[in-house]
Amino acid sequence: MQQTIDTIFETPFEEEVYKGLTDFPKHLSSKYFYDKKGDKLFQDIMNMPEYYLTDREFEILDTHKEEIVRLFSSGSQTFNLIEMGAGDGKKTKIILKHLADQGIPFKYQPIDISQNVLDLLEKSVRKELPMINIETRQGTYFETLEKINITNGTKKVILFLGSNIGNLLHPQAIEFLTHVQEFMHDEDLLFVGFDQKKNPQTILDAYNDKTGITAAFNKNILTRVNTELGGNFDLDQFLHWEVYDPETGTAKSFLVSKKEQSVEIKKLNVQIDFNPWETIHTEISQKYDDRTVAQLAEKSGLEIETQFSDPENQYKNYVFKKTRA
Repeated sequence: MQQTIDTIFETPFEEEVYKGLTDFPKHLSSKYFYDKKGDKLFQDIMNMPEYYLTDREFEILDTHKEEIVRLFSSGSQTFNLIEMGAGDGKKTKIILKHLADQGIPFKYQPIDISQNVLDLLEKSVRKELPMINIETRQGTYFETLEKINITNGTKKVILFLGSNIGNLLHPQAIEFLTHVQEFMHDEDLLFVGFDQKKNPQTILDAYNDKTGITAAFNKNILTRVNTELGGNFDLDQFLHWEVYDPETGTAKSFLVSKKEQSVEIKKLNVQIDFNPWETIHTEISQKYDDRTVAQLAEKSGLEIETQFSDPENQYKNYVFKKTRA
């Protein structure tokens, strides 16, 4: 492998690609799946019959919307509904519509790193729910939460749907939840989706569909390296592979080199060598049970206020508050 010693990186993407592909074992962050093409692929994934997570969470929000709305609006004349990683807002619109129908005053503040996602979401909300006061916030979660905290003392209800928490191993999840908790006040709520442990085959099918949409989604990170950094990855020479450990509840996604090969990335002035069947770890998708979620909450300074589930307990939304002193 040939590489420069004192590489100067212009963007976090450049730095993380360089460090991830020169490390052993190789790895890339799943957050870089998302660009305009990746956003569209993920929307396609959420519409797949195998990807049960979307339907289960949609079912929970639709079935329990009255109780959820009462919980969100209790104890305050108005509140900010802050959503981290809103996507297309399909599920959130259930709650938005019910809040609007009840005449409850609130401001919807979706946060996302992708301006493309936010633009599409704002356009659809203004078209479908023109009565909603929407204020999009582009940036990282914590930077944006800090700005909201500084500028407004209104009650916050923070949404983190779609089991996005599952992209973090438990120590990382505790760190993440602790950080969110630090932005919360006593009356604030944190509403988080957690995919539950279940039949391992059901989980594998959700992340490795036969039509190849999830494979294309994972490989999009290589496409971005080619397009943005002058790489020459041959996507056909990499296999998308999913594994699941039912003991730990951890699903992992890999891109596997089918042969010995070398890839040049011109902008990084580096050559990456691959052995046959060498892996690039791209994503984890953690699955949970009640005991694990309770432990995460306790270690993060949170307590479970309540929870909502689909009839088969495949998926749950937990509501947290700051631990009372």
